[in-house]
Amino acid sequence: MADKVIPRLKQLYKDKYAAELQKELELKNIHEVPQVEKIVVASGIGKNKDDKAYWGVVRNTITKITGQAPIERMAKKSIATFKIRKGMNKVGLSVTLRGDKMYEFLDRFIHVALPRTRDFHGVKRNAFDGQGNYSFGVIEQSIFPELTFEDTSVLHGLQITIAIKNGSKAGSQKLLEKFGLPFEKEKGAK
Repeated sequence: MADKVIPRLKQLYKDKYAAELQKELELKNIHEVPQVEKIVVASGIGKNKDDKAYWGVVRNTITKITGQAPIERMAKKSIATFKIRKGMNKVGLSVTLRGDKMYEFLDRFIHVALPRTRDFHGVKRNAFDGQGNYSFGVIEQSIFPELTFEDTSVLHGLQITIAIKNGSKAGSQKLLEKFGLPFEKEKGAK
């Protein structure tokens, strides 16, 4: 049986980054070091909730860039302005990535897709929540090389959330910087 290939970022985390982060964050135990737990890729359908062709495009996009079929999301609360009722099916699609697929997606996203973004100056530093999870939006899916020209004829956005275990804002940011996620330069810094 052939040896299983371990994703590059996962191997780097185990061999190098975890020990470096433990030292930098002054943690006593290696198990206290922040680590990526899961990545959620989602897209809301919005005003196109009744358009089957649009659903197909979004489903195809998420499937191609993550390697998993997305699930349909239901509305969590009623919003009269958007004609949405609580429990209404089909308000969006999402995929949760864990394990090797998560690390492979993160590697491709940071090192292949983000550099293809037009006028990109880094991701925002203030998009961390209280637990150290990081969320950001992608305006159009055309930055992913897995998609053909036909796949990007109908543009839509994506929301990507990186859930980090044992995270704080500072610890999570250091972890993502080690992985190569480019943050915006702070104002006043050269």
